[in-house]
Parts: sequence; C-alpha cells; structure tokens
Amino acid sequence: MLAWLGLLTIVALLYLVMAKKMAAIVALIIVPLFTALMGGFTSEIIDFITDGLRSIAPTGVMFIFAILFFGILTDAGTFKPLIKHLLRFAGNDPAKVAIATAILAMAVHLDGSGAVTFLVTIPALLPLYDTLKMKRTTLATIAALSAGTMNILPWGGPTIRAASALEVEVTTLFNPILIPVLCGLLTVILIAWFLGKRERNNTDFPVQTGTLNNTPETPTGWERPKLYYMNILMIILAVTALISGFAPPHVVFMVAFALALILNYPKPKQQAERVNAHAEAALLMAGILFAAGCFTGILKGSGMIDAMAQGAVTFIPETVGSHLAVITGAVAVPASLLFDPDSFYFGILPLLSSTASHFGVAPIEVGRAAIMGQMTTGFPVSPLTGSTYLLIGLTGIELGDHQRKTIPLAFLVTLVILLISLLIGAISW
Repeated sequence: MLAWLGLLTIVALLYLVMAKKMAAIVALIIVPLFTALMGGFTSEIIDFITDGLRSIAPTGVMFIFAILFFGILTDAGTFKPLIKHLLRFAGNDPAKVAIATAILAMAVHLDGSGAVTFLVTIPALLPLYDTLKMKRTTLATIAALSAGTMNILPWGGPTIRAASALEVEVTTLFNPILIPVLCGLLTVILIAWFLGKRERNNTDFPVQTGTLNNTPETPTGWERPKLYYMNILMIILAVTALISGFAPPHVVFMVAFALALILNYPKPKQQAERVNAHAEAALLMAGILFAAGCFTGILKGSGMIDAMAQGAVTFIPETVGSHLAVITGAVAVPASLLFDPDSFYFGILPLLSSTASHFGVAPIEVGRAAIMGQMTTGFPVSPLTGSTYLLIGLTGIELGDHQRKTIPLAFLVTLVILLISLLIGAISW
C-alpha cells in the first residue's frame, strides 16, 4: 500500500510540474499531503513536515545568503576587470577567444545563475565572434559547458537539491568530487581550445595581435572598482572556508554576505536596495527548498520511500543494482531532457538512493553521480529550463542546432568527471 502511494506521489509530482499544471513549490506541498491523508496518516503529518523542514533549513539558509553574497559582488563590478583582461588576452585569435569564453563563463557562474552567466558572457563576446566569423553555436556551446560544469559547485541548485533530498551536508556530498569537477572544468577549457582551433582553421580571417573594440561599458552607479582586490579576497576566503569545512556552509555565506554588503555599500539605504534587487531569486529558490522539505519529510516519515525501495529491489537484477551509482551518472545528462531539477532531485533521487542502499551502494554516491550531469552539464541544453532559451535567444541560434552540437560534449564532460570519481574512489564501481 505505502509503495503504491509513494509511486502515485512521484508520478503525480512529475506530471503536475512537467505538464505545467501546477508550480513546483505548490506541488511539492499539496501532492504528498494528499497521498499521506489517503494512507490514513493524520496528526503524524505535522511531525513529518517539521522533521523535513528541520533537515533542510541549513541548506535553505546557505542558498539564500550565497545568492545575496555573489549578487552583491556582481553589482560591485567585481567581474568587469576579468572581462577586460580576457578580451585583451584573446586578441583576434579564435582559439584564445574560445578559451577566454570558457574562463569568463566559469567566473561569472560563481553566483550559480545561468541567466546571469549568459547575460554577461554573450553580449560581451558576440561582437568579437561575429567580427572573427566564428560560429555563434561555438559561443553557445562553450558558454553552456562552462556554466553547466560550474553548476556542480556546492551552492549550485542541483547540488543543493541533492544534499537536501539525501539529508546530508552539501560539503559531504561535494568535497569528494572536487578533483573530478576540476578535471571537468579543465576538459571544458580543452574543448574550447579545440573548437576555437577548428574555427581558426575554417576561416580566412587573419590572426592579428590587437583586440577588437567591443560594446561600450555602461556604468550602473553600483560599481566599486577601488574595492576590487578586497572583493576578490572575500570570494577566495569564502570558497576556501566552504571546501575546507572550517565552518558550516550557511555560516560561511551569512558572514561573507554581511561583510560584502557593509564593505561595498555602507549606507543602510544602499544595503536595502541591493538586498531587494536579489531578494526575488533568493526567495524563489528558498521557497522551493522548504517545500521540498515538506515533500521528502512526508515520504520518508510515512515510510513510502522505504516501501518503494524494497519493492524496486525485487525487480532490479543484482548486476544492475550494484552499479546503480555509475548508471545514474551515465544517464544524468539525458535525464536533464526529461526531468526538471525539482522533479528529479526530490522525486526520483530519493527512490534511487534508497534502492541503491539495498544493493550495498552508499546513497550519497548516487547523489554525487546525479549532480555530474542532471541539470548541471545538462541544464543549458534542456528544453525544461528558461536559461536554455535565453542562451539561444542571445546568440540567435536554433535550439536543435545548439543541442546537436552541445549534448555530445556535455556527455563527454560528465563521463570525464565520472571516470575520475571512480578512479579516486568518490564513487564505487
């Protein structure tokens, strides 16, 4: 009975969210509440929800202040000098331009927002690509691969969702795959170099030494160029503290945000304006996370997840179940074309991880495998994300052309990360 109710819960969630019948934040609350009542649970539901919220609270707090922290530094113009240096480095050489594209997109995606990454990267580099007669699909592919791989970072949406669904610390989930992710980023740079070199070989445009004049900068009034090095130092210290485990992630970003805000905008009115500017993005994601706490709390507290896992064990061969983590990593990119992040991480991942545990596979390894592709390297090619349409809109290319060129390369990057993870033991074969 519980297994069927759990299956009904997940199927209903997938249908309502993917068919756009209900917002994810609403479906995550209403669907499990309804099925729990069908299962005969009444007052216990309150305890289920409370336990779920309690487990997800630190992650929600971390995400709110991470968005605010990187948003404040972006407002302060922290990444503008990087853009200038990269354009100067690139000159008119397509290979260098491609590498500069990758590095710029990676740097801008520190705030975890695909939309911001594409809004900064594409307009800055599109005139250069057009003048050098480089394909716009190349620009879209490199930006997508860079942002997608950076999306695996601890404050990225998929990683936060996976940690929340598995009820583990973000650093516990991410730190063992730090080296594989760095290898993935290096792979993206190598792919960019290869694509740029191919562009150089396919064009008659001469390689020169100067830089092209790009779109002029428009000051916003919020830039703080004199605080550039201080802001860079804060980013380095925050990321170092996060990865080293010096303090819990939510504490790191709370303190980092407060210091960044005071340093760059000391006046209370300025502080309020900057917080309000980023409040919508922070509140939306935090709301989804806490709604997910309700969803996972009910499914786990009621026993639905365990019942589904036990039922799945009887249908999955031992040879398949014992490699569930590896299989999850291998299909993570294609899964981005089928499932939005909320449906996958809060609906599918708990079932996969619970099933894996019955075959002796650590549930957290399934989570690590999932974030190697599902809405990370796979998010900028998925038709389920708005960022994908923003990317193709800014570059003026067709979705099909973008997917044909980018999906195989995104799959390659995921396989590199997965292989390195297997070699160092972050994931067991």
